[in-house]
Amino acid sequence: MRFEWFSVLNVSFLIIVSLICVLPLIHIIAISFSSSTAAAAGHVKLWPVDFTLASYKFTASRQAFWQSMLVSLERIAIGTPLNLILTILVAFPLSKETKAFRMRMVYAWIFFITMLFHGGLIPWYSTLKQYNMLDTIWALVLPGAVPVFSVVLLLNFFREVPKELEEAAVMDGASYWTTLWKIYVPISMPALATLALFSMVEHWNSWFDGLLLMGDPSHYPLQSYIQTIVIQQNLTNISRDEALNMALISDRTLKASQIFLGSLPIILAYPFLQKYFVKGIVLGSVKG
Repeated sequence: MRFEWFSVLNVSFLIIVSLICVLPLIHIIAISFSSSTAAAAGHVKLWPVDFTLASYKFTASRQAFWQSMLVSLERIAIGTPLNLILTILVAFPLSKETKAFRMRMVYAWIFFITMLFHGGLIPWYSTLKQYNMLDTIWALVLPGAVPVFSVVLLLNFFREVPKELEEAAVMDGASYWTTLWKIYVPISMPALATLALFSMVEHWNSWFDGLLLMGDPSHYPLQSYIQTIVIQQNLTNISRDEALNMALISDRTLKASQIFLGSLPIILAYPFLQKYFVKGIVLGSVKG
């Protein structure tokens, strides 16, 4: 009886949490498809009022939006593989016993400290400026090239791989490099898919570094561009035709359409990685 009550309460709680997460997005979508009058009057709740595609047509006509979309896609295409490769190369030696890698704890603490302390915004900016990376895609990719949290998760996953597999490979003459790429990496595909999803979401949602490090607005990633529209309300540099089209939409519908389009790629990609995400979310857990 107690278990049944617990199940009911647990399911009810999860449904409430899910609605809290989903309803704001549904509200944004409804506003984006509503007329400017209905949105400005606050009549839109969870369903579009006076359905129209005017906001999406205006967004699609803006070159700056698609340029920032390309920058974000380029950032993901470069940043995600780089994150995974470096995470694998760091996690593999750190997953070994101290007997096999005597400096393991020293390096582990060096990486761990970076999770607790940051050098500061000014030194970070000055370092990137010193290396002439400002206003380039590398300023968005290289500073976070080694995600320490992902390293911790993956090294714990590597530790759960049976040692007999590596011992058998060593007896057959395999080197550490061969063991890593022929045994550990194929076994760890669910974990790597999860870390790839984490990396993609991190790169896609980042906006502050784009505003700070990109001097040319045409180099903004998508979230930085949307931040200038939604927060700063910077609608300058629009053409005469675009200004006439602005009369057909409201500030709220324009923001809503761009927020939804900015979230759409991750929403579409998640279902394909969800099965790996479920397996990999328990990285490093104790198995019974």
